[in-house]
Amino acid sequence: MTRYMTIVGALLAVSAGDAGSPTLEAAETAAIESAQSWLKMIDAGNYAESWNEAAEGFRAAVKKEQWPQMLTSVRKPLGKVSSRKVIAKNYTESLPNAPKGKYVVIQFETAFENKKAVETVTPTLEKDGKWRVSGYYIK
Repeated sequence: MTRYMTIVGALLAVSAGDAGSPTLEAAETAAIESAQSWLKMIDAGNYAESWNEAAEGFRAAVKKEQWPQMLTSVRKPLGKVSSRKVIAKNYTESLPNAPKGKYVVIQFETAFENKKAVETVTPTLEKDGKWRVSGYYIK
């Protein structure tokens, strides 16, 4: 039985831009690095810090005091992460139910102690020029 665990937002399939573009490649690389750094905070149990480092829209949608409870309920049964690799990345400037902007939807194949899962992390480029996570979905 497949169980869906949604944390923030429902992410739908998005179309990728021109995969050969150096600017696109740089954006995807920066977004992946941001997502990996953010996931490391979660893996270490630093849930409050991950909320602080998330995108403005994420922090507006999820209350700081709710975030640790939400993550604990989803992540604790899975156990510790044993491996994680990028399996897909898609740059887009529009997502359902999100403002226009620059986003990279990244899928990670993640092996936890108790189960394998696909984590979808969506960083967005914020006004200060930094990529920050605006969405997290685990299936």
